[in-house]
Amino acid sequence: MLVVNDRFPGPEIRVHGGDKIYVNVQNEGSYGLTIHWHGIRQQRNPWSDGPEYITQCPIQPGTNFTYEVILSKEEGTVWWHAHSDWTRASVHGAIVILPAVGTTFPFPKPDEDEVIVIASWYKGDLHARVDEAMENDENLPHSDAYTINGQPGDLCPCSNEATYSRKVDYGKTYFLRIDNANIDAYIFFAIAQHNFTVVGLDGAYIKPIDTTYILLSPGQTMDVLLEANQVLGHYYMAGRHFSSENVAVVDFDHANVTAILQYNGNYTHPTSPVFPSSLPMYYDFVAALKFINQIRSLAIPEYAINVPLDNEITTRMFITTSMNSLYCEDSSSSSCETKQISASVNTISWVNPSTDILEAYYRNISGVYSADFPDYPPSFYNFTDESYSIDTVLTVQGRKVKVLNYNESVEIVFQGTNVLGDSVNHPMHLHGYSFYVVGYGFGIYDNVTDPKVFNLVDPPEVNTFAVPKNGWLAIRFTANNPGVWFWHCHMERHMTWGMEAAFIVKNGNTVETSIRQHPDYMPPCNIPLDSTLKNLQEITRKKVE
Repeated sequence: MLVVNDRFPGPEIRVHGGDKIYVNVQNEGSYGLTIHWHGIRQQRNPWSDGPEYITQCPIQPGTNFTYEVILSKEEGTVWWHAHSDWTRASVHGAIVILPAVGTTFPFPKPDEDEVIVIASWYKGDLHARVDEAMENDENLPHSDAYTINGQPGDLCPCSNEATYSRKVDYGKTYFLRIDNANIDAYIFFAIAQHNFTVVGLDGAYIKPIDTTYILLSPGQTMDVLLEANQVLGHYYMAGRHFSSENVAVVDFDHANVTAILQYNGNYTHPTSPVFPSSLPMYYDFVAALKFINQIRSLAIPEYAINVPLDNEITTRMFITTSMNSLYCEDSSSSSCETKQISASVNTISWVNPSTDILEAYYRNISGVYSADFPDYPPSFYNFTDESYSIDTVLTVQGRKVKVLNYNESVEIVFQGTNVLGDSVNHPMHLHGYSFYVVGYGFGIYDNVTDPKVFNLVDPPEVNTFAVPKNGWLAIRFTANNPGVWFWHCHMERHMTWGMEAAFIVKNGNTVETSIRQHPDYMPPCNIPLDSTLKNLQEITRKKVE
């Protein structure tokens, strides 16, 4: 499998707030790839954001590319990962952003910190498995195990001698920087007989949450304080999949991933560590919602928020997230909806171009994308009903983007649907921005009553947050970062199937509010990535007109 610097997970990057990082990526693999700096805004610098065919073409084997990563107000833990096909399964690592020089944490400084990366493990050639599934119109692979810092843990025989272990001293406070790098899985995480205080999420501080477990969606990072205050011994750190699918769906990874918290000192070492009784079970939706409902921005003068208010909103969008089937050649056929597994936003299933959107926008190249992503779905129906018509099932492929003027105040309501009976949580991720989660709920969004309970005082400021199963998510942000910015579900299977689109944020009136000049070198687009995604246009001949 492809890894960075012979390490899985890849190397940690440790910086201070406001720093600038230069990272040279030398591709010694056998296929093209890109790197995304997840949670870093890259102000005015979409050139180094990383998603393939959105802001750049892949770095081809035997070549290299230097990313310029510009930090602004991010503080805490974010991460980097490949953003090309499923390569991020093994190409990823943490970015630790310490307080800017001359400042400190908004809480007592911990004694030590530790990065914990939770990831997916796949047997065999993952790229080949994905390509085969796409070619045969089959479900995409589920992981064969989860890992903590590269190991599944001693509950898996292959990891008995190599389980990750962290030694701690009684009385100290540890800053755990936890990254859910999983391809598709939400993860419950707990440490036996220990409590957490959650202080950060997605590179921003939040109001402290005291809890015995946490829940991370794919792509989320969380900052947690742990007091080593229990009886000297060995305690399991454990993660378990949280499934928002129907309880009848059982084809997911049921393995519990473990690591060991080991106290220093003189004591009789136990034959087995204690397992956390507080770790929720796979389908514990109540535990998931209980944790999510506590998340609030810190919202103090030193870490102020600036959520757009009702009278400031200039663009409102209502976007459905759906599982679908693609139109086939004969749309009158009764079996048409089973032609191809697909996913969509506002009934448009994204398909990558052969050159990147940013280059086409900057060079004014026509035919690469269309600037008509709709603010609303083509039809309104009972989005969460168990029944559905053929019209709601079928989707078309396209490359439609939404164009925003500089400094617009944007509100988006994502509406989950139950098309094909496949309603699940969708962790939506926005590049180039963090956004405020002003509300979420279940059922169909009501634009009269639901805004009355929006949180405009201390909403979480994040870059990834879940649209609830059969529910809705309302977010707001100010479009003050010019460029081309991808947004998508951070479950890789849904993104592979097309649940994504992009924003183009136009330049402001000054150099300081405009995209930085084109770099001297960008990876060329004349060699296509060896991947099924390049063939999506050939799967169906029906295109968006």
